[in-house]
Amino acid sequence: MKRTEARHYEKGRDGGLKCVLCPHNCTIADGKAGVCDVRTNIGGTLYSDIYGRVSSIGMDPIEKKPLYHFHPGSSILSIGTVGCNMKCSYCQNWHISQNTAASTSYYEPSAIARSAAREGSIGVAYTYSEPVVWFEYVMDCAREVRAAGLKNVLVTNGFINPGPLEELLGPVDAMNIDLKTFRDATYKKYQKGRLAPVLDTIAGSHGRCHIELTTLIVTGINDDMEEMRDIVDWIASVDRSIPWHVSRYYPNYRDDAPATDVKFIMDVYEEARRKLDFVYCGNIPGGSNGSDTACPSCGGLVISRSGYSTRLVALADGRCGHCGAALGIKQ
Repeated sequence: MKRTEARHYEKGRDGGLKCVLCPHNCTIADGKAGVCDVRTNIGGTLYSDIYGRVSSIGMDPIEKKPLYHFHPGSSILSIGTVGCNMKCSYCQNWHISQNTAASTSYYEPSAIARSAAREGSIGVAYTYSEPVVWFEYVMDCAREVRAAGLKNVLVTNGFINPGPLEELLGPVDAMNIDLKTFRDATYKKYQKGRLAPVLDTIAGSHGRCHIELTTLIVTGINDDMEEMRDIVDWIASVDRSIPWHVSRYYPNYRDDAPATDVKFIMDVYEEARRKLDFVYCGNIPGGSNGSDTACPSCGGLVISRSGYSTRLVALADGRCGHCGAALGIKQ
């Protein structure tokens, strides 16, 4: 394991220190780690315990991130590590996000960039676990990837302080940001986080890189139409053309509530489309309901999707092939 000095921390008295990477702003005693369990105080210096530690690596469709408006139909090299700065009781990747002892292999940043180029990838996606807590390695990889003429993608919970976010926005080309709930009390109870910093990340990233949002609708936690309407209204207040993915939950980790009612998801989808230009449904098996892209100006079908199979029907340079309207789709 290669320990690397962490960035974004402040030294305190008696060997203690304060990590200021994310809004937890953990005060960490000597020999202890922060909430994420992967940033450790050793003798008054904060170290990243996961620099170069890759738990998962492979080529994925870009739609799996999910990103529907960023080089649709392409593939991207995807890597993840261990650890997370949230503690979702229903985490879909808990075996790595909540298990810092999970098996990993070491990769130099340059090796990641070379692998992406060799595989014909559009770039590298930092995903599976939370890339914010992998900050030092993500930044080093992102620079190598950018130098190779490729793209950097973050799949993140958005729980990061403004200073580190500003650094990431330099080399990052696209993000899918989880908006897990629109209730601060729910964030505190189920994610051990807060809502406001996530909203700040979304608003601060918009216009700086391509962004799409995902909300996993979890039975008994946020499957409430009033809350969904509040999310829709907030997204529309930022930009109605931001793609919003509403995704179905399945029992996992510590949560055994039934899978989300499909009818509720489709009701959210139909209602959201009144105020948002692009709404998509995820984790619903069979068919393509809620996964196609239609032009908000003329209604013509632009992109057809079935699972991770993507067909560009009428898309040219990010514009609708039927009426020429700009759609904000990166190609």
